[in-house]
Amino acid sequence: MSSDTDTKLIRMANQIATFFESQPPGDRAERVAAHLRSYWEPRMRDRLFAMMETDEAQDLTPLARRGAEIWRAEGHALPARSEAQ
Repeated sequence: MSSDTDTKLIRMANQIATFFESQPPGDRAERVAAHLRSYWEPRMRDRLFAMMETDEAQDLTPLARRGAEIWRAEGHALPARSEAQ
């Protein structure tokens, strides 16, 4: 079960995507990615990406997910876990 914070992150990402759905088509997902990159702090980013690795992010809209995937592909992948963790 996800925490209230996780639920809020999903809701925020979906709200961003909803805004960009009202914009002209073409680069909506890239705009979602740009917004996330500009306004989300690393802890938010890292948690969203971690949730995307599991079924915890199943409530992301397709546009929110695609924007996050673009952002992650730009080199913001999760750091590798060390053996000590």
